[in-house]
Amino acid sequence: MRITIVSDVLGEENNGTTITVKRLINNLKARGHEVKVVSPSESSEDGYYGVEKYDFKIFNNYVKKNGVELGKPDEELLNKVIADSDVVHILMPFALGRAAVRICRERNVPFTTAFHVQPENVSSHFGLQKSGTVNKCIYKNFYKHIYRYAGYIHCPTQFIADKLKAHGYTADMRVISNGVDPVFQPKQAEKPAEWADKFCILTTGRLTKEKRQAHLIKAVAKSKYADRIQIVVAGLGPLENKLRRAGRKLKNPPVINFYKKDELVELINRCDLYVHPSYAEIECIACAEAITCGLVPIIADSAMSAARFFALTEHNIYRSGNTADLARKIDFMIEHPEIRQELKDKYVEYAERFRIDKCIDKMEEMFEDAAARRHPGGVGAEK
Repeated sequence: MRITIVSDVLGEENNGTTITVKRLINNLKARGHEVKVVSPSESSEDGYYGVEKYDFKIFNNYVKKNGVELGKPDEELLNKVIADSDVVHILMPFALGRAAVRICRERNVPFTTAFHVQPENVSSHFGLQKSGTVNKCIYKNFYKHIYRYAGYIHCPTQFIADKLKAHGYTADMRVISNGVDPVFQPKQAEKPAEWADKFCILTTGRLTKEKRQAHLIKAVAKSKYADRIQIVVAGLGPLENKLRRAGRKLKNPPVINFYKKDELVELINRCDLYVHPSYAEIECIACAEAITCGLVPIIADSAMSAARFFALTEHNIYRSGNTADLARKIDFMIEHPEIRQELKDKYVEYAERFRIDKCIDKMEEMFEDAAARRHPGGVGAEK
C-alpha cells in the first residue's frame, strides 16, 4: 500500500510519540509498504516531506524542551502527497492534522487517525491537568475539528478507547499497543562502580508536570533506605533544573540524563526497580520497555493513567500522589529480593503482548480496512 503518515510531532526520539511513530514508519517500510511522511522535522530520508514550524516566540525554548514542535499546514504539499495515497494516517489533532483531514475529505481519500494526545498532556502546561471542565473542553475540541470525521481511531489502550466513548466519540476504535522495540530484552548488565553498592531506581519520561518525577524524589527521602538508593531519571524536559534542585536534599542526588535506545536498554538492565509516578498516560511505552526487560515496576494508580493496568500485584502499585505510600512500597521491594525475582519472571512473560510484530499486523489490518472502505462511514464518520 501507499501509506502517508501526517504527524505534527516527529523530531528527536526524546518523547513517546516520536519513538512510536518512527517505529511504525520503519516497520511498515520493512514490510514493503511505500511510506511517505509529512511533518515539521527535517530529514534526508526518502519519502519525508517537511513543513514549517510554528513560531511560539518567547516560548520556543519551552516548547522544544517538551519535544513538541508543531507544523504549519502546507496546502500544496498536502494535496500533492495525499492525492497519491491509498490511505492517510493522521497522528495529531493539531493544525497539520486538521488540514490533512479536510483535504482527505475533499479528495475522497481514505484516512485513519490516532489518539496519542491526552487532554491532560495539554492542560498540564497551564497547571490545569486536574480540571474536569478544562479537559472535557479539550476532548470536545479534538472531536469537533478532527475525530468526528474519522472512520477509524487507533487507540493504544482500552483505557483511552473507553475515555473516548465516554466523551461521545463514535468511530471504529482499534485498540492496538504501540509496541516495544525488540532490542528491549532482559540481559546481564553490570552496574558501574559508583552504583555497585546502591539500590538503583529508574524512572523514564519527559521532565514535565504530569510525569511527577519529583514525587519519586520525595518518596526516596522518606525511605528507610534513602542512603542506599540511587535514582536515575531518563529524559529531557523543562523541569530538569527544578528536579536537580529537589534532588540535592538526598545523600545520592538523582542522575538525570537523556539516553539513546541502546544505552537505555543497558540502563534498564542495570537497575533494580522501576517507578512510574505519572498522573496522565495513554499507554506509557517507557513503562512497557522497562517491564519487557524484566525490571519490576511500582506504578501510580492515577485514574488518568493507563499504566496502572500494568500492575500485576498489590506490590506493583501505590496511591497516586502519596509519597509515603510509595516509600513503603519501595522499602518492601528492597527487603524482599525474592519477590522481585518472582515478579521479574512474570513480567517477562506478560510483556509478550507488546511484541511489535503483532502490533504492526493489527495496524496493517486497519489501513487495509480503510483503503477498502469497509467502514460504514467510508472516508469519514461524519460528512
